[in-house]
Amino acid sequence: MKPLSSKLAILADAAKYDASCASSGARRSGNGKGLGSNEGSGICHSYTPDGRCVSLLKILLTNHCVYDCRFCVNRMSSDIPRARFTPEEVVALTLDFYRRNYIEGLFLSSGIIQSPDYTMEQMIAVARTLRQEHAYNGYIHLKAVPGASEDLIAEAGRWADRLSANIELPTQGDLDRLAPEKRRETIETTMAQIRERRDEAEEARAESPANAPRFAPAGQSTQMVVGASESPDATILETAADLYQRHRLRRIYYTAFSPFPKADPRLPVQAAPLVREHRLYQADWLMRHYGFEAPELTTPDRPNLDLSVDPKLAWALRHREFFPVDVNRDPKSKLLRVPGLGARNVERILKARRFGRLTLADLARLKVLLKRAQPFLVAADHNPDALLIDRADLGLKIAAREEQLPLFPEVSLSAATGEL
Repeated sequence: MKPLSSKLAILADAAKYDASCASSGARRSGNGKGLGSNEGSGICHSYTPDGRCVSLLKILLTNHCVYDCRFCVNRMSSDIPRARFTPEEVVALTLDFYRRNYIEGLFLSSGIIQSPDYTMEQMIAVARTLRQEHAYNGYIHLKAVPGASEDLIAEAGRWADRLSANIELPTQGDLDRLAPEKRRETIETTMAQIRERRDEAEEARAESPANAPRFAPAGQSTQMVVGASESPDATILETAADLYQRHRLRRIYYTAFSPFPKADPRLPVQAAPLVREHRLYQADWLMRHYGFEAPELTTPDRPNLDLSVDPKLAWALRHREFFPVDVNRDPKSKLLRVPGLGARNVERILKARRFGRLTLADLARLKVLLKRAQPFLVAADHNPDALLIDRADLGLKIAAREEQLPLFPEVSLSAATGEL
């Protein structure tokens, strides 16, 4: 039997490929009783020397798996060291790490052992023990195993703050080729069960806030692997938009595929560029907070996002007829499409313009990135940069102006993978 430290080394490393583990968005308090707390603003984060966030104890219950997904290092046919925790060991680790102030939450996933129901039961046992026997009020994120019974999904949501059922790949065709045991329909059935239970809990809470049962108050998320299949960004974004609409996900996480030793020959031999993952996060942000539709962010002849420029600026350069936008007259929906205007900038503009017409100097005081925004807007005073809108080299001129400034100020590279 492996010692606990060896298991931890194996199963913490095996969990690093699952990115869908943001911790904010839930509030749980024991009213002064029990161990820990979980505030709605998110838990405190600590960082390893290489910059990774390690605020959660992020582990697998086991990396044994009955599935043979080609893109997964933990697949059944993979020649890797294997380990398995008991539920009691995960509970002990979580409490020990919490008391040492290493973590304030748990992210628990697992390979599939025996069956989806058995695996789900094992993870539920961890969360139930922490909540009931140790009065643990910290954050818990459980992986919802697609195919597990509806009763088990219901119980998991009772103890967990967030659940996530990974869609893995954007199309059923991709799953057929790289994860033949998995069905899109099964995964989405689990997502639908979580959504329905959350709706029921919210309705009950509206009627009786004090006595309503909790169900995954931080919602659900999912993950898609990018670059393992040939599906372009357009397909990935269409799948994301569909999942957001039908299952009301809180977040979708994108993970650039990284080759591993002895990988299946059908997989790419080179890693997907990390900047592609970043552009997908930016495009996702535009869909969720800026009113963009998935088909707007790519074109039929270029179905992948431009890696050299952020999606918002790329859209603006393709749709110059939309500009300039008048910051003193145009509605919020148009202001949100101006490169260099973030959502907070737009809210400040809408409030400030009620008291007078805004000039470029006013916009600068409102923290607008004028180096990027000026060619796309007009203010109360003269704006010679508005004449640049028809120049073919406008994108290059903006990049030259900004020098080292991030091309997408609303979402930084480090922030894009967390809950913003």
